[in-house]
Amino acid sequence: MTADTNGRFNEAAMTAAMREVAGRIGAPIHDAALLRLTNNAVFALPTAGLVIRVMRSHALHARAEKVVRLADAFAAVNAPTIRLAGGVAQPVPAADLLATIWTYVPPSPTVPTVADLGAVLREFHGMGRPPTALPEWDPVGDARGRITDAEGLGESERDELLDWCDRLAPRVEALHARTGRGLVHGDAHTDNLLRDPTGRVLLCDFDATCVGPWQVDLAAVPVGELRFGRPGTHAALAATYGYDVTTDPDWALLREAREFKMIVAAVPLLGSAPRVASEFALRLRSVRLGDDRVRWTPFADLLRA
Repeated sequence: MTADTNGRFNEAAMTAAMREVAGRIGAPIHDAALLRLTNNAVFALPTAGLVIRVMRSHALHARAEKVVRLADAFAAVNAPTIRLAGGVAQPVPAADLLATIWTYVPPSPTVPTVADLGAVLREFHGMGRPPTALPEWDPVGDARGRITDAEGLGESERDELLDWCDRLAPRVEALHARTGRGLVHGDAHTDNLLRDPTGRVLLCDFDATCVGPWQVDLAAVPVGELRFGRPGTHAALAATYGYDVTTDPDWALLREAREFKMIVAAVPLLGSAPRVASEFALRLRSVRLGDDRVRWTPFADLLRA
């Protein structure tokens, strides 16, 4: 796999990695379509009935191994989660990257809602911890890994993000010390929901799944409501889940950790996506200034534009 001058993790490089993986398993790719190009490059192969997810980092290979173990554990208890493709030893190497292969769920005419998210999170949290080792919720460690691989990150921004890591780390440690260790999806929002042909709502994307305070999974929606201008979404989540996380004593930290994740998620893309780079700068500046009035644009929307 090679990359052009726009970077090691651009669309051309990720497409080459997908083709390599598909070739190894004999999957047809004539109708392959790129679904996402964020922390992972996600390709649908409808004819093959597969989805290939290529991890866009060299620093997070242990995460791919964790995702495979988790998916196997979830399948064993019929959890509300997507399933790995059968008959393939996973994760699959693609040059110096890793990929996972999943069963394709075709688009549903009934798109999952925030209310669906609340219901599926209650079920997910109620399963208890799976019989596999999981890391603790660690937004700081994840961020450091992404910053390491960032090609388009300027030195001043790199220093600012690393300083933020240093400030956030002891507060996260203190939160762990006073709370339980429940199952946490780690990136719970409606873009990580699918509805299968039976109507069942499924969670996907277990890269950030861990153990920690379950309230972490309720933070994405209210932060998204504030930053993206999505009125009413948090009320719907709180109603179906049965808890308003914005009243939690640790809400300020949960919000900051979520906003931090939403900013650092862009750093692998900065060298190849100018619109994402502009949005990254806007987000970082608005948090630096404490300005809640600035509306953010989802990175996925900018990549599709």
